[in-house]
Amino acid sequence: MNKKETAEIKKNFSDKSGFFIMERILTAFVDAEKNLRYHNINSCLTMPVAEHDVYDETLKKVLNTNVGKSFVEYEFPNEAYEEGKPQNILYSLLKSELKDEMVCEDFLNHIANNITYEGPFAVITAYCCYTIRKKDKNDEFAEGEDEIYRYLLTAICPVNTSSDGFVFDSFNNEITKKLNTELIISKSPSDGFLYPVFSNRSTDINHVMYYTKSANKPNISIVEDVLGCTFVMSAENEKASFQNILKSVVGDDLDYMLIKTVNEKLQEVVEENKDDTDKTVIDNSRLKTILSDIGVPEERVQMVEPVYEKVCGTAPLTAANLIETRTVLTSPGITVNIKPSAADKVRTSVVDGRRCLLIDIDDPTIEINGLPVTLN
Repeated sequence: MNKKETAEIKKNFSDKSGFFIMERILTAFVDAEKNLRYHNINSCLTMPVAEHDVYDETLKKVLNTNVGKSFVEYEFPNEAYEEGKPQNILYSLLKSELKDEMVCEDFLNHIANNITYEGPFAVITAYCCYTIRKKDKNDEFAEGEDEIYRYLLTAICPVNTSSDGFVFDSFNNEITKKLNTELIISKSPSDGFLYPVFSNRSTDINHVMYYTKSANKPNISIVEDVLGCTFVMSAENEKASFQNILKSVVGDDLDYMLIKTVNEKLQEVVEENKDDTDKTVIDNSRLKTILSDIGVPEERVQMVEPVYEKVCGTAPLTAANLIETRTVLTSPGITVNIKPSAADKVRTSVVDGRRCLLIDIDDPTIEINGLPVTLN
């Protein structure tokens, strides 16, 4: 499921869309000991507007268009469709349209029994239908060719007591300290998932999309234990893996200019493929080409394949996750942040036998701690 497909579902996740309807909502509360304390099924058709709006706001956040980073597609292994396995549980829930109490309870218990989660949490699952308008070869809507995409959208939301502090007691006319013990369900999900996926403008029951609020710290237990899929690296881990590969391959030849040039090459790759619906990736073949193009010795380039396989196996890396939006130079007691537009103004050199960082300054007036200083 690519960014364009995700955007289509998100855009139409609204009562204002004439092609979408959210029929039912399953809600549940799981305490800190992972006990399913409460669950309920509500019809969205008779729900008060204010309540419906809160569900809309919460669930829509799961449909994150940052595909490959915060919203990642996973394929179910073959055995996942066996009875009692994750894909089978999700498919049964989908077919029930959230009407079967026992199927809903099995789904919720599966989450409670397999998730690793700090503190209590709420589960909100919606059963939705989206009418996919099909076009003919003349790019006009074809009569009778519409398809219904039926899907489940689940948000997992942390539950916390509000922070204690001072409040004004109007009855006693005084400021006093009060502890609020009410359990507040956050409207910002920490995690979530969409099943089945919307692929090539059609339904794909063999894949699921996992959402995480923190792309650098996804909840692996949801991917592996709740959804039964094999976890892939987070954006942070992809970048760390790429840096390890670069260090191992280039070795002592790794310097400021090479790092800067590799980053520019990655940006070029992403820009050249910006109109592609699928995410742009870097594998060992593409990395070899990049390093060869920027002049890395051939014997070093030939090291890419074995080093890459050792670090990443056969999994490609998401190109956008590898790009640095700024250059940070650090040395004991010194940190220099450089924007991409100023990267060419910085160079390293040896002056009077000392290794130096040189910064070209076109304007002799600079600021130090916010105060203007003129360099003579």
